[in-house]
Amino acid sequence: MAVLFGTGRCLVLGAALASVLLAGPALALAPEHETRRLMLATEEAVIAENWGEAAEYLNRLQQLEGEKPEDYYFYRGRVMLQSSHLNEAQSALETYVSQAGAEGAHYQESLQLITSIEKTRRQNAVAPQAAGESEPVAVIEPAGEGRVESLRKLYLADSDREALTLHINSLLELAGWRRDQAVVRLDRPADVEYRLGTQGDEIQVQEIRRAEDGRILRSTEPMSVFGINPQVEWRCEAAVSTCWVYDPRDGSRLLQLAANRERVQEIAETLGQLIRTLQLPTGS
Repeated sequence: MAVLFGTGRCLVLGAALASVLLAGPALALAPEHETRRLMLATEEAVIAENWGEAAEYLNRLQQLEGEKPEDYYFYRGRVMLQSSHLNEAQSALETYVSQAGAEGAHYQESLQLITSIEKTRRQNAVAPQAAGESEPVAVIEPAGEGRVESLRKLYLADSDREALTLHINSLLELAGWRRDQAVVRLDRPADVEYRLGTQGDEIQVQEIRRAEDGRILRSTEPMSVFGINPQVEWRCEAAVSTCWVYDPRDGSRLLQLAANRERVQEIAETLGQLIRTLQLPTGS
């Protein structure tokens, strides 16, 4: 039996069908299942040496709430090393070793990769001298245009703003401050953590503090980049095992971080580059 529809009704039904198809699944996986799914996808991508896919899955994992599996840090270290981001690769691998211990499935390989990174650092430091150059080369690259382009490729980002935001949050994830420095339990979240986001010409600085009674206190402070100096200062205080990134608006303490000088320096440099990017007329 043939059924005829008017033109208007066809258009309505067609639009409705398109909206259903574009909406995708009605239900999303719970965070713990989505984490497991993305971890499996990351593992498969790394085994196949599809580094772009692996980076994409790791970026999506980074956005999920909750603690990450210990293997997350191993695969992140592998991807960062493949992209020649030595600082972040070493930090991720060291986190894996500390969290997984000698029983970890990737323990031996992680130790070997950390040693390989150290050798690469030494070679990079010696190479200019061998070539007759008098200027020393810093281990940490400045966050210039070439650096940002590299980050865009690493994070598969559409803009400098997105790449820098993903990168600084990736660094902050490993830089959480802990009240008890004597016994560091990396299987437990840090006492003070930060996440950064952007909105227009503002940087949103979210602070997450865990009180001793277990309460979680969240606060968000907007930072307008208009008229502020993108040269962000930082300092580490060995006596209290704490590093600080200072607020470029007034020089007050902005971020309280774990005592890792190289990581904190890169956080400060990346924050400065993010400020410069948002200060551009395009706001890219």
